[in-house]
Amino acid sequence: MGGMKETRIVMGMPIEIEIIEHVGPPRSYMLKETLEAAFAYLVSVDEQFSVYKETSEISRINRGEITLAEASAEMKEVFALGEQTKQETNGYFDIRRPDPSTPLGTGGSIDPSGIVKGWAIKNTAALIRTMGCENYFVNAGGDIAMGGKDAKGEEWSVGIRNPFNIHEIVKVVYPKGKGIATSGSYIRGDHIYNPHQPEQKIKDIVSITVIGPDVLAADLMATAAFAMGKQGIAFIENLPGFEGYSIDANGIATLTSGFDAYTSR
Repeated sequence: MGGMKETRIVMGMPIEIEIIEHVGPPRSYMLKETLEAAFAYLVSVDEQFSVYKETSEISRINRGEITLAEASAEMKEVFALGEQTKQETNGYFDIRRPDPSTPLGTGGSIDPSGIVKGWAIKNTAALIRTMGCENYFVNAGGDIAMGGKDAKGEEWSVGIRNPFNIHEIVKVVYPKGKGIATSGSYIRGDHIYNPHQPEQKIKDIVSITVIGPDVLAADLMATAAFAMGKQGIAFIENLPGFEGYSIDANGIATLTSGFDAYTSR
């Protein structure tokens, strides 16, 4: 089977989209049209949600120019997801960034990027399916959504990188249509913190990979689990429908009891 694959920098990261042609329509011109629509959607999400763009809707909210009640339906959806995930993770996932200059870190701004990436990739996958492409792979900085089969007609595979040598793959997994996300400090630095102790860096684990019902769910739980440190993998173990693979600061991996189901086709 033929297909198309492109990587573009969107939302400050390389996003790779691969779409495989299947028997019958869509043909190559539809694949190109689908790719363009997918990337155009991601660019629009960045314009709306980037805290680094002064003109974005989230920046206007943080400056107090508009209230959440006046915000778009998409913004309200993301805020609601943030609140729901905060409750589900006992506060280990929080889109409010504390201001260390205020008492007990109160105040601060809203940064929904921890939700938006997985949310946008889930929506991109839905857009690709709506346009008639069943075999696809979308990877945004380790948040991955996939459907159907790869160019060889086999299950899509994902490599988990060695956080101490990112050119080495330590485990190959086959998510089989589920979402997969990796959180860690080894590529983007200390961008995840523990909301309960925001001043302390997370040092005991360096990465955690989570497989969940979809890429958004996997991403949210991977972020929360990483913020929990060594307790994160136990949190994933107790979540129905989720499996995880964590690597600690000593290079020791811990797997949830059902993770091995995804290590073979």
